[in-house]
Parts: sequence; structure tokens; C-alpha cells
Amino acid sequence: MKAVLPALARPLLEPHLPAGLDVSWFASPEQAREMIADADIAWVDMQPPSETAAAIAAGRRLKWVSTIYAGIDAFDLPWLKTMGTTLTNGVGINAVAVAEYAVMGMLVAAKRFDQVVRQADRQEWTIAPPGVVELEDTSALIVGYGTIGRLIGERLAAFGVSVTGVTRSGRDGTLTPDQWRARIGDFDWVVLAAPATRDTHALIGADEIAAMKSTAWLINMARGDMVDQDALIAALTARRIAGAFLDTVTPEPLPAGHPLWTTPNAIQSMHLSGRSQTRMFWRGAELFLANLSAFLAGNPLQNQVDLDAGY
Repeated sequence: MKAVLPALARPLLEPHLPAGLDVSWFASPEQAREMIADADIAWVDMQPPSETAAAIAAGRRLKWVSTIYAGIDAFDLPWLKTMGTTLTNGVGINAVAVAEYAVMGMLVAAKRFDQVVRQADRQEWTIAPPGVVELEDTSALIVGYGTIGRLIGERLAAFGVSVTGVTRSGRDGTLTPDQWRARIGDFDWVVLAAPATRDTHALIGADEIAAMKSTAWLINMARGDMVDQDALIAALTARRIAGAFLDTVTPEPLPAGHPLWTTPNAIQSMHLSGRSQTRMFWRGAELFLANLSAFLAGNPLQNQVDLDAGY
């Protein structure tokens, strides 16, 4: 059985791999595409995601594909289903880092620390704080109350924020997908933490933005295409809502000259949330090894993706 694995993870993986596994270590997209043609197992995460997609498309006998990323929009799910390929993702690997980043974004927005930094860069001392909002006694709607969403909610609760989650099932007092829009005007923070699926495109559009409080912030930790960016730019320019903290946008990378760079009260964090940690590869290697043992033994895998649901 052949596995194609990242050379960067070799020191973490090689000492623990079972004897008899034929392993190819790739160090470039070209190597990944070449090696994967006859592979049974592949972990080929690369940036940009299109490189990952191209490598996977070159596989002709893949039985299991592993990724350290929670989002799987780089993968052709119908094709993997046709091939009979199992896909496992990295839900949980980046969850703490993303949750911390979301809370940081909300604190930055509440205190407008982005403006404080710019004033300091200009060496302008001020006694007038640009942001005076306290998180305590505010309310947050978290669309997507899975692993990351719950971690965000737990951390916000410690700041005295009232948290309402959105799940498909409406479990544990959360709202369902057909309930949250009617309530969006009740919240000071609208946080996107849902997986990207065919149902989440432009989840926040002109109507949803118009229904938000004028003092509310949109926090996008999910995917850029979940927001109608033209509608968001128009709303921010007209000061219809207070602002947006955007860890993800469309396209990525955001090109120079794109209106979002200069839209009033749009704070960019360039999809750095999940990468802002030191243990991503370590956690990814640990998960891969656990799943490899299960795969070879014919047992269920952790984080197996439902190829029909898309997460």
C-alpha cells in the first residue's frame, strides 16, 4: 500500500509508520501530482488550495485522503464519492487558534485597537479612545456551533457575552437554519463559523445586513463567499452597520486595489487565524497516525467527512 505524505511532516511521522507501508515524501506540487497517481493514501495539503485540488485529481486509486484543514472546499467531493474515496478533515486541529482569533477580532473591534495602532505608528498621543464598547452584556449570534463555534462561545461567555448558536438540529437551545434570520437584529455580534457547503454561499446578503443592528459587527471566521461582499461594502460605506472583522474574503489573496482594503471599518486579518499557532503540524501528524492505524485495521476513522453533506 502506497502513501504520499508531506516532507515537512516526515520527522513527526516516519518513526511511527508501520513496516511495509510504501511512503513517498513530496516537497513540491509537481512531486505531489507525480507521486499520487498510484497512491492509496494521500495527505497533500498545499497552498494555494488549488494545488491540493490538482494533486488529488491526479490520483486514480485513492482509498483515503487526509487533510489538516477543517474546510474542505478545495476538494471535489462528488468525484471522491464516485471514486469510493474516504476523506477525513482536520476539525479540531486549528479550533483553539481560530477561536482565540475570533475573540481577538471582537476585542479589536470593541476598542478599535486597529485605530490605536495606527495612531501609535503616527506617534500621535491621544486621551480619546477610539473604541469604548465593552463585551460584557452584549450578545453574539454564532452561525455554525460546531467545534470552533462552541470554543468561541465558551470564551465569549467568560467576557459576559450572551451567546446564541446556530446548528442544523437546534440542539441544546441553539437556533435552526430557518430561525436565525428572524433574530439577527437582536445581536451585537454576528459570527460566522459554519463549514462551507453549497447552502452557505452568500449566507449573509443585503437583507441580512439590513436587518442587523446599526451598532453590530460581522465577524467572518468561515469562508469569504458566505458573505455578499458587494452588499457588505455598500453597507459599511454607508455606515449601515458598525463594521466587519474579516479573517476570510473572496478572492484570496485579496488583490491590491480591491475595495475591501479601503472600505470603512473593514478589518482584514488575511486568513491567518488557523495558522497563528505552533502546533498545527504536530496535531495533524498525531491525527493522521491515529487514523492510519484505524484505516489499516478496517476501523472507523476520526473526522470522516460526509461527502453528501459537505462537512
